Amino acid sequence: MTLAAAAGVALAMPEASAAATGTATGYATQNGGTTGGAGGQTVRATTGTAIHAALCNRASSSTPIVIEVEGTIHHGNTSKVSGPSCNTADGVIELKQISNVTLVGVGSGAVFDQLGIHIRESRNVIVQNVTVRNVKKSGSPVSNGGDAIGMESNVRNVWVDHVTLEASGGESEGYDGLFDMKDNTQYVTLSYSVLRNSGRGGLVGSSETELSNGFITYHHNRYENIDSRAPLLRGGIAHMYNNHYLRLNESGINSRAGARAKVENNYFEDSKDVLGTFYTDATGYWQVAGNTFDNVTWSAPGTDYTPAGPDPRSTTTVTVPYAYRSDPAACVPDVVARTAGAQTGLKVSDGSCTPQTPTPAPTTATPTPTPTATGPTATPTPPPTATSAPGGTNLSIGAGSDGSSKADGTSYGNVRDGNLSTYWSPAGTTGHISVKWGAPTTVSALTIREAAGSAGTIGSWRVLNGDTGAVLKTGTGAGALTVPRTTLSKITFEITGASGVPKVAEFETYAG
Repeated sequence: MTLAAAAGVALAMPEASAAATGTATGYATQNGGTTGGAGGQTVRATTGTAIHAALCNRASSSTPIVIEVEGTIHHGNTSKVSGPSCNTADGVIELKQISNVTLVGVGSGAVFDQLGIHIRESRNVIVQNVTVRNVKKSGSPVSNGGDAIGMESNVRNVWVDHVTLEASGGESEGYDGLFDMKDNTQYVTLSYSVLRNSGRGGLVGSSETELSNGFITYHHNRYENIDSRAPLLRGGIAHMYNNHYLRLNESGINSRAGARAKVENNYFEDSKDVLGTFYTDATGYWQVAGNTFDNVTWSAPGTDYTPAGPDPRSTTTVTVPYAYRSDPAACVPDVVARTAGAQTGLKVSDGSCTPQTPTPAPTTATPTPTPTATGPTATPTPPPTATSAPGGTNLSIGAGSDGSSKADGTSYGNVRDGNLSTYWSPAGTTGHISVKWGAPTTVSALTIREAAGSAGTIGSWRVLNGDTGAVLKTGTGAGALTVPRTTLSKITFEITGASGVPKVAEFETYAG
């Protein structure tokens, strides 16, 4: 069913119970797909020992099973269980040499406290709606491996969805990675999850010569307060879309040793060196499109440090083999805040950023979509007829600004400096520029002024509520226009078509 979020972002939630697993997405849909324990027996577990017993009591190591978990799983209630269909261990959830398993949190929630989930020599596994916190590789207590979720040794087809993975520090405090893949792990998707407060977000490949991993999708996740490895890629192919990266403190997506990353429609905020090849001269590659860089800083390149910015450009092309729906980057922080992590109702984005108020539909019919335009392919509304600026104070002066990738020699701040001789240009013919304030501000009119010599370059455009991603207006051509009176902290002008490289000299905003 479709849910209308308070801020107007359309979401969807599975019709079934909290144990519903939905359908895998991304690379987990390839290589035969990922269905977990679908069709098998459902077993409830409230201890780690009970999880192991459920695995060991199956007819074989590949007999499908859904293990519903509720309560806190910790070292004290997690013991080794033996049997012909399992290979378990004390003090860790061991999914080893098994297949066709779903591990899903239900009821009041499932928390794996200081105890990790390790997947070894296994395939077709789903982990969903659980929290894993404070797993250590050293100190007290000691966990096997130290990863919140770790995959290793010929692992295939794993879908990790709506989980919360968190630590309370970095390696010096005894913590390791939150989401690691090593030694020939392939066809994995991490979706609608939160990774936070850790020195290391995760890696793909344990060394520059261990290049057997790949085909990983990361989408609609929030990486928050992570020092590095968001993720670290050594070889292989990865696809990152619609993720919100907030406070990446040292580096973010680290593409190394020939890795190829497709990085699109993500929102990077209050972070440093969010994409590049870091701490090595073994270069990786990336394809970038539609990303927003909000208060992102970039270091100077060095012999073993190659940031993609301050003007990220694609260095490779990656074609993914599956269908997917991607929200515009402006929507990502709000969509991810409402969907990602454990105990969020398994909500997912329906790929629309337009406000929707669902109306009751007949039981035999699909609800009729709202006629409001929802995407960049929508037919633009007629351009405004006004050509003079609205009266009043230009609210952009003294405000902040950010946007998509910018052309060399241009700046986001040039659109709010009151100077028509300076301007911002996107890296290509399309892109977006935003004006933002530290407090909610009411806007009902704006003027887009093109730089001298570029008049008429801007073709089709959209104006978005930068807080919610809602489309306020569409049209063609620069000039003065009105939008619905809206109180917001950020407003975005997105150029979706142009006859050349646009030059926006001023992005003026008015209360009306």
